[in-house]
Amino acid sequence: MLGIDAGNTKTIALIADTSGRVLGSGRAGPSNIYVEPERALSALENAVGAARASAGLNDTPLSAVTLSAAGADWPEDFQVLEAALGRWQWAARTQVVNDAVGALRAGSLGGLGVAVVCGTSAGTAARSPAGRLWHSSYWQEPEGAEDLARQALRAVYRTELGITPPTSLTARLLAHFGCASVEALLHAFTARDRPAPAHLGRLARLLLDEAGAGDPVSIQLVQRHGEALGDYALAAARQVGLDDGYLLVTSGGVMRHPSPLLRQSLLARVHLVHPRVTWQASRHEPVFGALLLALELAGQIIGPQQFQRLEETCPDEALFLT
Repeated sequence: MLGIDAGNTKTIALIADTSGRVLGSGRAGPSNIYVEPERALSALENAVGAARASAGLNDTPLSAVTLSAAGADWPEDFQVLEAALGRWQWAARTQVVNDAVGALRAGSLGGLGVAVVCGTSAGTAARSPAGRLWHSSYWQEPEGAEDLARQALRAVYRTELGITPPTSLTARLLAHFGCASVEALLHAFTARDRPAPAHLGRLARLLLDEAGAGDPVSIQLVQRHGEALGDYALAAARQVGLDDGYLLVTSGGVMRHPSPLLRQSLLARVHLVHPRVTWQASRHEPVFGALLLALELAGQIIGPQQFQRLEETCPDEALFLT
């Protein structure tokens, strides 16, 4: 069985046997077809090639493959990715899902409920006991780390102009970018003749740090973002007919930050409408979801044993670091 998590920052492939024991793993660069289609498809090939080599396997097709992909949003996207899987002939059975669907499967033993993913970007997925499935794709308005980073920058600019109260974000951002003033920071991001600073999403960690330390401006930004994510969790539940009492799973690098404020705000908004919802953080990497979906595609029934074997045989966490 082959599971692939195709993301905005990296691509991870895992090969496992029918018991859930991981046999091989591979990693490559980003593989969102919306960014660079040819490079994305090449990253998929490289990650799977590395996983096959790691497992000591030849080119014989496997039983099933599930590709859980950022960029699997519209029907034409699925056609591109499904056609690629058909050309590569990695497995007898193939499946493409949106990456939020893979994250839901990784975080929920039964594969049911609502998943809110907040990493580099964000996504929401829901599945009901009746089998109805929905993922947010381009409906999604509150995004992930880069969205939070832009909010942090705007807060610092507004504080400099006296529009909003002072914030400890100012000192953190100036130090992060090595700028002597807020005007120099603004210039760095808007200068006509030079590229803006890279790795914008890393500012999300600084924002969450300052919120956790009690900065009122940061707290307000994080709470509002959590509430907005909660609105989309509720929307996802409505789309598949979930009416309270379901499982809410969170995953992604932003959600794993030590400060609980974002998660608390998300859950508080959901509980206003569905007070019996239970929450848990996903303990598993998104590629686990792709692998579990591949096992199901091959006819396996998923239980606690498969989750346990995946955990026990999972590669070192260095494989997954962004």
